[in-house]
Order: sequence, then C-alpha cells, then structure tokens
Amino acid sequence: MDPVPSSILIRNATILPMTDQFEVVQGAVSVRDGRIAAVGAEPDGRHDVVIDAAGGYLLPGFVQTHIHLCQTLFRGYADDLRLLDWLSTRVWPMEAAHTPASLRAAARLACHELLRGGTTAILTMETVHDTDAVFEAVSATGMRATIGKCMMDAPPPDAPARLREDLRRSIDESLALHRQWHGTSGGRIRVAFAPRFAVSCSRELLEAVASLSLRDLTLVHTHASEQREEVEIVRQASGVSNIEYLHLVGLTSPRLNAAHCVWVNPEEQELLATNGVKVTHCPSSNMKLGSGIAPVPDMLDRGICVSLGSDAAACNNHLDMFGEMRLAALLQSVRLGPGALPARQALTMATRNGARALGLEDEIGSIETGKRADLILIDRDHPHLAPGADPFSTIVYAARPDDVRMTMVDGEILMRDGLATRLDATEITRDANREARALATRAGL
Repeated sequence: MDPVPSSILIRNATILPMTDQFEVVQGAVSVRDGRIAAVGAEPDGRHDVVIDAAGGYLLPGFVQTHIHLCQTLFRGYADDLRLLDWLSTRVWPMEAAHTPASLRAAARLACHELLRGGTTAILTMETVHDTDAVFEAVSATGMRATIGKCMMDAPPPDAPARLREDLRRSIDESLALHRQWHGTSGGRIRVAFAPRFAVSCSRELLEAVASLSLRDLTLVHTHASEQREEVEIVRQASGVSNIEYLHLVGLTSPRLNAAHCVWVNPEEQELLATNGVKVTHCPSSNMKLGSGIAPVPDMLDRGICVSLGSDAAACNNHLDMFGEMRLAALLQSVRLGPGALPARQALTMATRNGARALGLEDEIGSIETGKRADLILIDRDHPHLAPGADPFSTIVYAARPDDVRMTMVDGEILMRDGLATRLDATEITRDANREARALATRAGL
C-alpha cells in the first residue's frame, strides 16, 4: 500500500458542511494530518495531493448506526419472512455456522460496499462468537467502526446451541474485546456492548451491561420495539413495555443506541428523550420485515437524536445510505404528509446525528476546521442529478452509491473513482461467494 499523503486539497467543490445554518459553500477544503485544516477560500501552501472536485458535492461521510456485518453473506437467503421467523429459521442458524474465515469475508464484503457508497463510520452488532475476526478485518479496511459482540444469555428454545452463552462468559468475552481493541487503529476502532434484545437476554445480563457502560462510558447497542410481537413478549415477561423495561434495568442513558423503535408510544418516546437515548431508524429493513413505520418526526420533535442505518443484507439486501435517506423521507410523507421529514433533516440524520449517536460529534459529522477528515465527494456530472437546484434534495432524492467519486477517512482516501485503495473487489467477491456457499451448507440451507 502506498504511503498516505499528509496533506490533500480538494478544490472547486460545492461544500455542504452540515452545520446548523445548512449553508452551501463554493470553494476548497484543505486536509492536513488527517484533520480539516481550512474550509472555503483556497489556502496558500503546498499540498501533497490536489483533487479537482469540478463542482461536485463535498460533504461529511455517512455514519450508519445499525449494521450487522456478519450477515452480509446471508444476502438472498432470508427473504420474505417476519422478524421472529426470520431469526429462528435463517439468521440464527447461519450466525451459528459462521467461522472466523466466513466472518472475515462477510466484514470485508460489507466494508467495500459501505465505502463505495460513502459510508465512513458504522456501529455494528456481530454474532456471539469469533468477533476478533471482524475487528481484524474492519481494522484493515481503514473504516471508522464501533463493533460489539452480540450478547445472548437467555435466547428462545429454538436458538442454536452455539448462540447460547452463560452470563459470565458473555460479559468476560465482551470485556476482553474492549481491552484488546478499544481505541486501536489511531482511535478509528472502538468497542460497544451489544445485548441483542430483551427477548434473548436475562435481566441480570442487561443490568450488568448497564453498570459496565456507566463505569467505562461504553456505548450500548441493542434492538428495541422493532415489531409488535417482540413488544408483547417483553410485556408478558416483565409486565411493562419494552422501553420501560430497558429503563428498569438501567440501560436508558445517552450511551444507549436503540435500533428501530417502531412501536413506541408517546410515553415511551418521552422516556427516551428524558434519558438522552439515541435511536436508529432503519426504513428498508422495517419495510422488508413488515415491521411498520417508525414515528421519526415525533421523536425528533421531542429532541431525540435519530440517526440512520441500513441494518443488514439479510433484511435489506444492500447497505446503501442514499436509499435509507430517501425512504426515511418518503415514508413520513405517506404517514404524515409531504414535508414531514424534509431532505435536509434526512441528510442530517445520515451525518451529524450519526456522529452524535456514536459520541463523536466533536470529531466527525460536519465539515469544520479541526474535525477529522471523514469526507465524501459526490460527482454531480450525471444526467439523473441535473439540474441540481437544491443540493440537499438532489443528494437525498436523486443520488445513488455509484455517484460517490471519493471516500476519505482520517484524511486517507479509501475509495476513488470506484476503486478501493486498500481492498481488492475481485478477491473480496470471490472469497465471499465461496464462504457463503460453505456457510449455507453448514447451516443446512
């Protein structure tokens, strides 16, 4: 791999800094030693690399706050099922059948797709075992990632034996990963606690995670209130709603990232808002699994930080943030009327809100001097993007992953003109196809 240049100038850009003013700036961005050194007027001084944006849109990299990299090899194997059937008949058997080699193949395949489509940072929940393989694979790609080992100490009876773990082992393995990986790769790689959801975790495990999260200021990543059936199971077992139960066990805090929250009533939304819980909206996944439409504008109006995630290729089939932004806006138009979730808000959810959800709002999520240079350049020289009267509308409603001309993390160009700088797409695809076939055979599919 060639040495990473210490300075890059991107000139002639249409810059969307994604600050409160939603301004559009014509000019340049200077990157030095992995951080943004100047925005606007082209600065004096030499740069190692100069990129002519030719008027293209320069904006912060997308931040996806709910993904399962390990499920990328499941693409096409788990279609047309409701959530609990989807888990028990496809996803859990395939997760149990993973090996370190297949996990690495899944993570590399996902990271290539994510970088190609402008995603620079992720929050991902992996499976119960062999999570070191995912850390190793993702670290080598150059992406910014917060990764959690899935925790399941009380799964339903139909869960495979390999996904069953006792409370002590679940906690000890998560803590060992934290000691080994948290803050590595120059701070790009971090570790989260990832109890799968209340249905598969004991109260003791959830309470222990809440205590450890407070002690170590570690993020917690879980699913919550995705489908009505899930909510009813939790209510029957605990006597309270899903969100109330998470509150009772001490998990509702600014460190909690709750994926989905489709079925949350006003009282639960207030509980989320009061405790600073972050919510991830996954519109494609919610549609494909028939989960429903999350009350996103209602939560935003209460001050809840709502970000976006594509979930997994097993319940979405792609990892495309452009698709998630577009669907997020369109679904609320159906639910509440046009303009309920405008394009600017959808793009904010994909950038600044994602950074907030990860606790990285001072480092990424907007183009401002001193922040990390996690940037993407969208080529606007395509017929489907013309005339581009409103850049925010153009990006949310018209752009697509193959319009991304460059993806940069920490000042390193990881994707340029469709080609990855650290990854070999042909090799990744070949390995993924081979490992997916073997994985399906092991899972009995």
